[in-house]
Formats: sequence, C-alpha cells, structure tokens
Amino acid sequence: MRTVLVTGGGGAGRTTVAAATALAAARRGHRTLLLSAEDPDLLRALFDAEPGGCADDDGPREAAPGLHLARIDPAADFRARAVALQERARSALDLLGAEPLDDDELAEPPGVDALALLRALRAAHTRGDGHDLLVVDMPPAEQAVRTLALPERTRRWLRRLLPPERQAARALRPVLAQLAGVPMPARSLYEAAGRLDRDLAAVQAVIEAPETTVRLVLAPGPAAVRALRAARAGLALHGLAVDAVVANRLLPDTSPDPWLADLAAAQRKALGDLEADGPAGAVPRCELPHLGRHPHGPDDLGELADRIAEPAGPSAPARNGTAWTVEDRLAADGVLLWRLPLPGAVKEALTLVRRGDEVVVTTGPFRRVLPLPPALRRCAVVGARLADGELSVRFEPEPGLWPERD
Repeated sequence: MRTVLVTGGGGAGRTTVAAATALAAARRGHRTLLLSAEDPDLLRALFDAEPGGCADDDGPREAAPGLHLARIDPAADFRARAVALQERARSALDLLGAEPLDDDELAEPPGVDALALLRALRAAHTRGDGHDLLVVDMPPAEQAVRTLALPERTRRWLRRLLPPERQAARALRPVLAQLAGVPMPARSLYEAAGRLDRDLAAVQAVIEAPETTVRLVLAPGPAAVRALRAARAGLALHGLAVDAVVANRLLPDTSPDPWLADLAAAQRKALGDLEADGPAGAVPRCELPHLGRHPHGPDDLGELADRIAEPAGPSAPARNGTAWTVEDRLAADGVLLWRLPLPGAVKEALTLVRRGDEVVVTTGPFRRVLPLPPALRRCAVVGARLADGELSVRFEPEPGLWPERD
C-alpha cells in the first residue's frame, strides 16, 4: 500500500491539504484511507461527514466515494492500553493491595500522541482493508520528523541497553550472579524488550518502505521557507523522500489592490528562494489558491482536490536521492567518498562526529547516528563538504588496516 505522510509548518493548512490529497486520489480511482488526529469538528467541516476511529470495533467511515476517514484519538488509545495493562497485572496488584485506576482517572502523559500515531500507521498496513493509498495527516514538521525517527532510535537504545547476544548466556545467569555478587537481568526483561523491538521494527519497516513518501505544506513566507528547508534536511537525514511541496493559500498575482499585490509578490519571492537548494532539492511543486475563506464543506475541498498533485499509485518507484552511497575514488584521489543528499541543510547548522564505527550527523535540530559501512570502518575521516544540497565525507584508508594494492 502506498503511503503519503503530509506535514509542514504550523498553521500552513496540513489537514486541509491531507484531506484534498486523499479526495483527489479517491476521485482518480484509488481506494484511499485518510488518518488524522485533528479536531473532529474540523474534519466534519471539511467532509460534512463523521470520522470513524482506528479501533477494530469502530473502524474508518466513508467520507466520500472511495475515501474512508479515521481519526486517531491519543487520549482514548492511552486509556484503553492502560486499562488493559492493569487487567493483565491484576493478580500482582491484588497481591500488593493496590487499587487499579478507573478509566476516567487516567490522564495521558506527554508523548502519547506520537505513539498513537505510529500504532495507527502500523495497524492501517496490518489490516489492509483493501486500500491502495494511505494518507496520514502528520503533526508540524519538526515534531513529525522526530516521530518518524522514534522507532529506529528506540531500537538502537534497546540494543545498547540489552544487547541481544547477552541472551545466549541466560543459562549461566545463576552462576554469573554468584560470581559477580549482583543480580542478573531477568529473562522476562529480555522477552519484553524483544516484543517491543519487534513492534518497533514493524513500524520502522512501514516508514522506510520505498512506497512511503512525505508531502510538505507551506504558506509561503521567509520564515516558512527556512522551516521547510530545515524539515527537508531532517527528512533526508532519516532517509525519507519528499514527493512534492504544496504551496498553500497563494494570493492572485493580478490583484489591483496594492496591499494584496505586495503580499502576492512576497509569496512568489519566497517560492523562488526554494529553487536555490541545488539539484538534490528539486521536487515537484503544487500550488493551491487562497479561497478567500477557510475551506468548508465538500465543495471547497473538491476545488482544492482538483488542483492538487496526484500521489503516485500503489506501484510507485523506489525513492531516489535519500540513501547514503559510497564512491570509490582510491585510484584517482586515494579516497572514498560517502555521499548523502541533504537538501535544505546549511553549513552553519551541520556537524559531523566520528565515534568508533559510527558517525553522528546533526543538521539543525535533527540528529542521527549512522553505522559506517564495513569498508569505511578501516578508514579515517579527512574532510567533509556540503555543496548543492549534498554532504560528501572523505575517507582515507588507515595504514595497516587496508589491504595494499599491487
């Protein structure tokens, strides 16, 4: 199933663009599912229909021919899982004399929004339901990048804290505990970590699939362009491809009102600045007009859907330009080049740190720890360059670690 993740700046109209993208796809014959955590009143206003839920007993509801709509409710998701956890632990709670919390006593802690979204994303792919396209209304761009990076990052933490190879020694734990004089981690801890790792791996597989892309929304302006560039660099750092940039709420160029004409000129200038991101930054751009009002009802949504770029179909080609590649230039220059497209990145906000067999790359507020390919682990970093939206890291073979060439 093809997946399009729609994000952008706060207030740029992400939900409206996600809804228009889903409606456009449905009108072109794709069986489409739209997931959103937005206020249900806004979803009702856009579709003139009631959104369904993500739970099995309250599935997506048809909002238009070929289009189903489901709302992610993080608070309800947290309460349901907390109550289920208490039920599984009831015997232990009874033994301790603890009284379980009722559903209406549970208030969701920070961070449950991201977890609920990731669970809904995985569930939509697991259930299938015969959809060709999944459109997800994501949170604002910076939060969206962090949410999409969460499965990989958490799995790395688990591997560091509970290395899988240590489980092979579980038969020796009683002996090791006596020798060391300290208790060894319980088997149940490794089993719980294994279940969590499998769940995270399933979500990560959906996020990293070639059929998953991101659509960025902006209301053109200098600040919005800077934020979009930072988001594009963060997405590329995590291997996520952008399939289109949607410029939303564009004012007409031909307005006789000088005030509106100046605003329209500023919007066009901001869009022109996006062209300076180099070859790696080239993506299709879709322009949506300002309707002169907040979009309301199927007619307004349909007007935007008629103008929106069509998402690629279920057999979309694999993403391009987001993977690290190694170029062998040993014969010519005596170096290996490790390349990563980072459209939107700026030199002042980019850092690169070698740590053992890993490289820590930071661009703006985003960071990723990347394992080095085996060949580069025997090399030393001798330089790095950011040009035309691409980061190139130069490696030279370490004497004594690299086989000599005849």
